Amino acid sequence: MAHVCEVCGKGDQSGMNVSHSHLKTKRKWHPNIQRVRAVVDGETKRVNVCTRCLRSGKVQRAI
Repeated sequence: MAHVCEVCGKGDQSGMNVSHSHLKTKRKWHPNIQRVRAVVDGETKRVNVCTRCLRSGKVQRAI
């Protein structure tokens, strides 16, 4: 599944793991993306949405 929200566009972020000895390795943070049935333009579609958009009401879930 894609790591991108179809509503807000939130995607992966990159950074570093930093050990106690201060060695650095690359890592990623993924947003919490859920595949839900939602009402888009009056019809029901499956969309990939982050939980922040679901919780804030930016997406109307289909019944």
